[in-house]
Amino acid sequence: MTPVNLLAEAQRSASVTDWPARIGWLVGLLLFIALVYWLMREGWKWRGTLQSDIPELPAVPEESGPVKLSMSGRYHGSTTAGQWLDRIVAHGLGTRSLARLTLTDAGLEVERTGANDFFIPAAALREARLDKGIAGKVLTEGGLLVVTWAHGGKLIDSGFRSDHAAEHPEWVDTLNHMINDTEGAR
Repeated sequence: MTPVNLLAEAQRSASVTDWPARIGWLVGLLLFIALVYWLMREGWKWRGTLQSDIPELPAVPEESGPVKLSMSGRYHGSTTAGQWLDRIVAHGLGTRSLARLTLTDAGLEVERTGANDFFIPAAALREARLDKGIAGKVLTEGGLLVVTWAHGGKLIDSGFRSDHAAEHPEWVDTLNHMINDTEGAR
């Protein structure tokens, strides 16, 4: 054998993959992800327990009167009024979903896909405004319709985004006019 062949034969590359170590790291990573997911789920359930003082949401009445406005879009969640990151999860209010809003003389009907529908009576409505964020969802300035309402002695902000954002100002005007009329009648 020539010296070059001896040298080439002597140099062997190490095995590229250490399969047991790789599988161990992969299993460890999957366990870590499962632990984080479980902790997030437990935190969500704990938040619901802390908010157990919130009474059941009103059901949609049989007769609510003629429709003033209607809108389809997304429900982005509810928070304690004025605290846009303090999400309320009790009674499914923290569940984001597709929604259909219907405003009548009786109040605001919120029909949600994959979550419980609820109703905000006209007497419970406090304010409507355009905002840019709620409960971890941030949009452009004025991209979110936020409705403030009273329930169980607590003020709640609920955020909605229409499929057609140009509808938002009309909703704010109509809701605030309706709120002022309701307050004047009290």
